[in-house]
Order: sequence, then structure tokens, then C-alpha cells
Amino acid sequence: MNEIRITDPDFLLRSVHVVAGVIRDVRGRILLARRTDGRDLAGLWEFPGGKVEPGESPEAALIRELREELGIDAVVGEPLIEVPQQYPGKRLRLDVRHIRSWSGRVRGREGQALAWVPLAQLPRYDMPPADRPVVAALLQTDRVLVTPDPIDPQAWLAALQRALDAGARRVNLRVTDATRDSGDWPALATRVIDLCSAKGVEVRIHGDIALACSTGAGLHLQAAQLAAFDRSTHPSGMRLSASCHTLDDLRHAERLACDFAFLGSVQPTTSHPGGSTLGWTGFAALREHVALPLYAIGGLGPRDVAVARAHGAQGIAAIRSLWSPV
Repeated sequence: MNEIRITDPDFLLRSVHVVAGVIRDVRGRILLARRTDGRDLAGLWEFPGGKVEPGESPEAALIRELREELGIDAVVGEPLIEVPQQYPGKRLRLDVRHIRSWSGRVRGREGQALAWVPLAQLPRYDMPPADRPVVAALLQTDRVLVTPDPIDPQAWLAALQRALDAGARRVNLRVTDATRDSGDWPALATRVIDLCSAKGVEVRIHGDIALACSTGAGLHLQAAQLAAFDRSTHPSGMRLSASCHTLDDLRHAERLACDFAFLGSVQPTTSHPGGSTLGWTGFAALREHVALPLYAIGGLGPRDVAVARAHGAQGIAAIRSLWSPV
């Protein structure tokens, strides 16, 4: 099993626990605050909140911060995501909670600009790295269905249809090399894309660049493809994602402006029982170096979504547990 070691410079960075709230108005818009001049990352937009003081619970800290910054009394709801993020001189943990209800008149009591933003427009706002995965957690699905190989195409299509009917919202179309090289695969993949399109489900073709280009589907790069991939030689606007196992992989994916990445393997899998794993500690240690939305992969299922989000993941990606739910 791989052991993630944090180098001494990283270990010596001061740790800061920040809690923030997702505050909605009666129209469903979400409140953002702009960081004021003189602060780190001045001018960027963020979810309102602040530091957790020693001996203070995150809930109490968020109630206090929202009263001091915005003049409102808030009722803190369930967690959304915790994002570990490394900044120059510090290691931050952004702990984001839904605000169940609030009272008072919102105003920037510290001179900060405020904006009520429709959910779909959140990606248009420039934000600090730790806040970007929060937007993804609000907008995107918390699980990705990765397909097994279609040994029996008709049974495979029927199983896919059941998964779509059960609510799958993002599909990673991954098959073996033998299937990819068969003459039947392009037609079967096109049928999958049509099935998913009818349900409003996004499809990413795993590793097959030519097929993704010819069908117009999104492309999910394998880790081995990341370093050499050149966006400029492919259709503009191509939706990209990637599988990552190392920090170098993640940095390549970020350089390519991937929409999201898989990171793993987090736990042992039946397909690779002796393979190396990151564990949740290792996952979080890599997570803090990039701002990409990440899905944890490897031996995971729907029951792991909460723990995944507690370590900075968008959610989970899986074959077995999502193809045949347990």
C-alpha cells in the first residue's frame, strides 16, 4: 500500500480552519462576498464565513461570523463539503455548511461588496481555489457511473437503462481494449450516447480520443495520456476530464482545464486486490494542491459520498456499486 508522506515544509505550515455558509434568498440565489483590499486574494468572491477560534465549534463560529460580517442570525444546516487547500504560508480547511434559515437584513458590515447570484451563474465569479470545488458540489452530481465491459451488449444496455432510470447523471464510458478495437463498438457507444442524451445525462468517453471527437461526447483522459495531450489540436470547447493517481497527474489535468478528475485508488478493489491505495488521508493530501473538482474512485459506493465530501471530494466514481447498487 502506498503511504503518503507530507514533506517537512508542508508539515510546518500553519493550519487554519475556516467555516463558510451557503446562504439562499427566497428566489434561490446564493450570497457571495468580495474579499476587501488589504486581505489575501483581495477582489475574489467567496462564500461568507470566517476562522474557527480555539475552543469554538464550527457551527458556533459560523453563526458568530455571519452576525459580525452580515448582520444576520443564522440557523446552520447540514455539511456540504470540506476542502483542504494549501496556500502560501498556510494549509486551509474550508468547512462549508448549508444555512437552513436566517433572519435580519443582509449588509456588508466590514465594507465588503455582496452579490446574490443565481446558482447557474456561480462559475462566472472569480473565486479563491478552495471555493471552486464548493461551486461544483452545488452544481454537479455527487457520483459518476463507470461502465463495465459489455460482454453481453443487450444485457449491458438494459443494465445501463436501469441505472439511468435510477438517477445516474454522469456516465464514464470505459471498456477494455479488446472491445474498443472491435468493429461493433462505435455503434454501441453511439447508442449509449443517445440513451443518455434522452435523459439529459452527460457522457464522457474514456481514453478513446478519436471516438470522442467523432461523436461530440466529452473525453475522459487516462493518466498516461495527460502529459502529451494538446487541447489546441482538438475541437474547441471539447469537454475534458481525467483519471489521476499522482500530484503530477493532477497538475496536468489542471493545466488542461479539465472540468473534473478522478483520483484514486482510495481503497482496494476486486479488480486490483493487491494494488496500491491512497486512503482518505492520502486523497486529502493530494486534494489540497489543486482546485479541480475531484471524484474519489476505488472500492467506493454511494455510502461513501459523505466521507468523500469530508475529505474534499466532489463525490465518488464507481463501477460495481453504481451499476448494480447495493
